[in-house]
Amino acid sequence: MTRGYGQYCPLALAAELLCERWTLLVVSRLLDGCRRFNEIHRGVPKISATLLSQRLARLEHAGLLERRPTADGRAQEYWPTEACVELDQIVMDLAGWGQRWGRDMVTEDLDPAFLAWSMHTRLNTSAMPPGRIVIEFLFTGTPASLKRFWLVHEGGDVDMCLKHPGFEVDLSVSADIRRFVEAWRGFRCLRREIAAGAVKLEGSAAYRKSFPDWLLLSALAQTPRLHDGAELSSNSGNKPPKSASSRGRAASG
Repeated sequence: MTRGYGQYCPLALAAELLCERWTLLVVSRLLDGCRRFNEIHRGVPKISATLLSQRLARLEHAGLLERRPTADGRAQEYWPTEACVELDQIVMDLAGWGQRWGRDMVTEDLDPAFLAWSMHTRLNTSAMPPGRIVIEFLFTGTPASLKRFWLVHEGGDVDMCLKHPGFEVDLSVSADIRRFVEAWRGFRCLRREIAAGAVKLEGSAAYRKSFPDWLLLSALAQTPRLHDGAELSSNSGNKPPKSASSRGRAASG
């Protein structure tokens, strides 16, 4: 158990558990519907597997999750309990506060692996054509090992691939990662970035035209930025259009 505050205050008791590093992000992935260890790890890519195991064990001990065997009995799944589900609105409210008032992003925050995970939960699959669609993303301003990833949509399901999926690419998207993340978070208008050539698309004309309708952006893209910094000044005031509901919460994405 981590060192507590030595107070009976309910806020202190909650903070002892939830304010431990990585814990709220792990809780958010559980609320997003991640059930397998690897699914949770993909949604929190910078945590080590050992530390993730420790955080899951602590949440289980605290009564926020329970382990259940898979249908074939070969693996375990992690399911949020009633106590964990009760945190859903709290997590969303904290994420909204972070969108409005959190510090500006620095280079170390621009994690391509987390962006890939977030985006795979935020494709408007109902707007995509039938059959398999492979979208390649290539970013500058990232480590060479993480500059490229792929999203593969087929039959309403979306897979995230950090290695080439082995299928022909239908649409390629390239941009500076900071500029793209600012559009993803709603600080810039994605359509304007595409029109200006800051986000480059390669593929058929129909797919290039449809791409902004396929990507739902962050679940918090409609939440205005209020922190006085570079990201507020980069917002032209032209918010992206509201779009259909997502496949998942992606609360902190």
